[in-house]
Amino acid sequence: MKPEFAPERAASRGAAGGTSYSVYAPRSPDALATVVLIHGVGMNRSVWAPQIDALAASYQVLVYDMLGHGESALPSATPTLAEYAAQLKALLDAMGIGRAHVVGHSMGALVALEFALAHPQRTLSVAALNAVYDRTPAQREAVMSRAASLGETPPEAGVDATLSRWFGDPVPRHLTQAAQAVRALLLSVDPLGYARTYRLFAASDDAHVGRLANLAVPALFLTGECDPNSSPAMSRAMATAAPHGRAEILPNARHMMNLTDPARVNERLLAFLAEANAARHAHASIIGASHE
Repeated sequence: MKPEFAPERAASRGAAGGTSYSVYAPRSPDALATVVLIHGVGMNRSVWAPQIDALAASYQVLVYDMLGHGESALPSATPTLAEYAAQLKALLDAMGIGRAHVVGHSMGALVALEFALAHPQRTLSVAALNAVYDRTPAQREAVMSRAASLGETPPEAGVDATLSRWFGDPVPRHLTQAAQAVRALLLSVDPLGYARTYRLFAASDDAHVGRLANLAVPALFLTGECDPNSSPAMSRAMATAAPHGRAEILPNARHMMNLTDPARVNERLLAFLAEANAARHAHASIIGASHE
């Protein structure tokens, strides 16, 4: 059995078209909508456990394993972001979900943005957590070097360096348990799926440069103050480029903030989703009144 985090709520699990997923029913009989959560490179859908219980108070929550991860199928040999966005579209189609709020972390944030740009009519809002955008030359050189080394060294060789980037060096004592769980996930991921996805992640920081002006839905760009590779400057730049975007920075938080700072992340997500829902209902009321 692969390592995973465990949410308190029971899930309905399934697979559709090579994608493994879990659905958590809302506690409220008046569910506001579906929220989709997309994990980052090297993780699986279980990493969203700290968010599921909070979001499922008012929303149906859908989590799934992205291509090459968890129990889902491998991506193509040289995948594109469009392929990962198409995976989400196919899953929503299979489940009969017309529109959803889409939340992604790191690589998952790139997929969420790609989906929102390609399918605005299917996207209620998009939240990009710890997203990368227009890296500096030094940042780009470092991530491309890591990508080039994949397959040349044992999977465990780069895990300590990854944990240092994500949690700090040394890892603070109060984050040790989360770091060890993430280590287990990194060591369990399919090496080929990880390599293909990471190489795409490394090369995709400019995928949305010049395109965010076309992002038609409410957008939250949330990152940690102490995340050097998904930096506050990146989130602010994306929010400036997106017509309905805003940036929020969590003080003292690092890359895996959904695990290390779940209360603050959940608070920001719930507030953003509530605002997006309110704006949508207000717009619908205006449209309805104009036809009376």
